Amino acid sequence: MIRHLKSARTTAQRAEDDAKVRGTVEAALADIVARGDAAVRDMSVKFDNWDRSDYRLTKAEIQACLSELSKRDLDDIRFAQEQVRNFASHQRAALQDIEVETLPGVVLGHKNIPVNSVGCYVPGGKYPLLASAHMSVVTAKVAGVARIVTCAPPFQGRPAPAIVAAQHLAGAETIYCLGGIQAVGAMAIGTETIAAVDMLVGPGNAYVAEAKRQLYGRVGIDLFAGPTETLVIADDSVDAELCATDLLGQAEHGANSPAILLTNSEKLARGTIAEVARLLTILPTAAVASQAWADYGEVILCDSFEEMLQEADRIASEHVQVMTRDDDFFLARMTNYGALFLGPRTNVAYGDKVIGTNHTLPTKQAARYTGGLWVGKFLKTVTYQRVLTDEASAMIGAYCSRLCMLEGFAGHAEQANIRVRRYGGRNVPYATAVD
Repeated sequence: MIRHLKSARTTAQRAEDDAKVRGTVEAALADIVARGDAAVRDMSVKFDNWDRSDYRLTKAEIQACLSELSKRDLDDIRFAQEQVRNFASHQRAALQDIEVETLPGVVLGHKNIPVNSVGCYVPGGKYPLLASAHMSVVTAKVAGVARIVTCAPPFQGRPAPAIVAAQHLAGAETIYCLGGIQAVGAMAIGTETIAAVDMLVGPGNAYVAEAKRQLYGRVGIDLFAGPTETLVIADDSVDAELCATDLLGQAEHGANSPAILLTNSEKLARGTIAEVARLLTILPTAAVASQAWADYGEVILCDSFEEMLQEADRIASEHVQVMTRDDDFFLARMTNYGALFLGPRTNVAYGDKVIGTNHTLPTKQAARYTGGLWVGKFLKTVTYQRVLTDEASAMIGAYCSRLCMLEGFAGHAEQANIRVRRYGGRNVPYATAVD
């Protein structure tokens, strides 16, 4: 039997929060469409207290940011980016173009073509999240995207040196110090000074996420992203301190970040609740993490691994950390998750920052139908066909003609019929508008 020892805000309450954001974003995007750069500048001043005539950073500004970082800082950024690049390169190599002769004289194929331009949003208003530059820019580069633009908000009144360094080292051609709705809106819609892109990627706050949702269709996006989520699946093979640390390590992302413990041990469940309370007295980010835990923290007690599996797939969390006696049980059977972290030696922070898998992942149960950002998201798998012989065209044409008439599409049928007549002669049966 599944029992909740601690519950979070209801789905209805969360929907109310989302609804409040929609109107603000809709009005802001309409303003960018109408006024372009002037609207972007007004919003930058209003929301970030950041005013420039041109939000694109110059080469000198970029180099100045790099010079503020130590050699170790830069080496650490390069190390993290190399891990992302390495894994993305292996993923790209797995995506092969194909061409096959499916019937005599009928050749079908597909090609993987990168999108032409991408706008990468790197959040940084609260924390300078330079890792998001690795995940978006490096991966887009590996995919072969020709034009990569980045936007990140100012941090403490100026461009964040670490974010700028990460964007530059990752390979962004154009770097803007611009945040929020105005950043993603400008990249997607285009203004007098910012050329529009074909696709938007990268995480952000609720307003950025909603802006991407409303812009979807005008441009492609990576995911409909919500607040960071973490699910810890654990049994009594690990201790409460480890579980509490891993829950709060993600709860600090934001006051609406869900952090859930799923366990079959009541002792571990109650111990983790107590340990969370203790850690919140000493954690430097406790102001945020404590609010997230109060409103969105959950502790769910199950009787068995099977119940834990069922509940984990229902939750469909962005991050799932598994620390049990049999982690492979969950690896083999779980179907709904953004990324799995198996065993106590790994954790979500590794994936967020450095290990090489992408940290832009599905939230709000989107893991039921999609994975996260990866090199394949930047590729369009497009198909082509070629018919090599008269006989093949006439044979396919006869089937096509009859099927088109079955649907009532006489014009479609005639596309097939003309080829049957030209390439197959009078002996190949096909449908006509008067059949």
